[in-house]
Amino acid sequence: MRDGRVSSAPPETASLRAWISVAGCMIGALIAVLDIQVTNSSLREIEGGIGTGSENGTWISTSYLIGEIIMIPLTDFMSRVFSFRRFLLGCLGLFLFFSMGCAFATNLTEMIILRGLQGFTGGVMIPMAFTRVLTTIPLRQQPVGLAAFALTATFGPAIGPTIGGYLTENYGWQYIFFINLVPGAVMYALLHPTLERQAMNLFLLREGDWLGIGFMAVGLAALQTVLDEGNQVGWFGSPHIVHLSIVAAVCLTIFIVVELSVEKPAVHLRLLRMRNFGLGTTANVLVGFALFGSIYVLPAFLTEVQGYNAEQTGIVLAWAGMPQLLIIPLVPFLQRFVDPRAIVCAGLSIFALSCLMNTHLSSNDGGDQFMMTNIVRAVGQAILIAPLAAIAMIGIPEDEAGAASGLFNMMRSLGGAVGTAALATLITEREQFHSNIIGQSVTPYGYTVDQFVASMQRYFLQHGAGTAEVARHEAQVLVAKLISRQALVMAISDAFLVMGAVILTAAIFVVMTRRRAMAKPSANAVANRG
Repeated sequence: MRDGRVSSAPPETASLRAWISVAGCMIGALIAVLDIQVTNSSLREIEGGIGTGSENGTWISTSYLIGEIIMIPLTDFMSRVFSFRRFLLGCLGLFLFFSMGCAFATNLTEMIILRGLQGFTGGVMIPMAFTRVLTTIPLRQQPVGLAAFALTATFGPAIGPTIGGYLTENYGWQYIFFINLVPGAVMYALLHPTLERQAMNLFLLREGDWLGIGFMAVGLAALQTVLDEGNQVGWFGSPHIVHLSIVAAVCLTIFIVVELSVEKPAVHLRLLRMRNFGLGTTANVLVGFALFGSIYVLPAFLTEVQGYNAEQTGIVLAWAGMPQLLIIPLVPFLQRFVDPRAIVCAGLSIFALSCLMNTHLSSNDGGDQFMMTNIVRAVGQAILIAPLAAIAMIGIPEDEAGAASGLFNMMRSLGGAVGTAALATLITEREQFHSNIIGQSVTPYGYTVDQFVASMQRYFLQHGAGTAEVARHEAQVLVAKLISRQALVMAISDAFLVMGAVILTAAIFVVMTRRRAMAKPSANAVANRG
């Protein structure tokens, strides 16, 4: 066995010990994914607690994502160096330590550093859970393990704001970091006795692709910063964004060249040449775009249009998460009888339908109106992730499973980062567009508008506005706010339309993949699965 990979011929079914270790890894993946979103619904409270403004507060989420996206593709190499067991348990301990540190942070600098380190250590748990399934569970039982992984990938982001909002409103924002201690302790109890002990291979550090790692880290950090800050500062109208974009482009270009030319790359980009992995990863990027994008857009509507607090927003989002607990366990059974490509395409179609159902929003829509669309979204997300992962891994040799896992999961996270930034920009631009169109119709000289302003003027006079001039001004301000609100509603509707189109595009790539019958990497690779 090497780095958590069983080298002997696999049994017919996985042992209880193997399933316990997989369960422990899945808990780690869940809390790592959950921590991406758990702060989003509580940013205002955290910003107030550490004394920073909303413009800088976005770094609370950005720093975590930077650390996570950098670490995910490096996990396979680092687990080979320090051993699967040491690396995972060590990162778990550090993740919990940094989580506690975030709860006690007193200023923005401390919070950014601790969240970055939390993301760096938490990012390890996502690909390692995926790898554990591929390398310790027999092929015929892998759909069950992949279904469990799918639960972490889709349930975590959906339920994160719910947990964060509830804890913040009832106990304080610090508890969104304290809560990690409970699943962390359970994870340690499951993994410590079940993960196999292996010797470290420190000599691999001398063979490490440090040039590629360095350019990747700088490039991804710069890219993530551009994506998160670009919309706030006007994108390329800001010299800061221009400079960071140049750094990202240069560093990532050099990184790609290095990875395709060295004998032992840190990130195995060559795997993307394999038909199923390349197409499946591309579809995964688009899924990440819509998955994380929907979790950004819907809360934006609820908070900015309806004025929901963190807990109320979380309750609405829970309808996109809780049904998955019932649906995902049925997916492995479905895969026995239906082509995984058909399952994924069905899931993508249902996911797209849920987005298209939100393309005719009104300012009167609230939590009740989103219940059905969120349930539909939950069904689509629940049935597509596990089969998509299985399709992408067809033909991947056992000794490349860890590298493939890191790349596959990094690309979904990167797709989510791009999706969130793109949708934020889309909403800003479309809001301005719709505001101009509405403003051309709503003029002070129109009869309907004049009647409304006069009515509101009387209302404000009756409620202490003072003079008629002040009351009329307040009535005109109200009209401007209503125009802005309606323009925002229409812009968010446009964002849901774009997400629907992106998801349907992902189905095209899935259709072009091959069935599992084509997966025969080598006799040794098949024999070594276990």
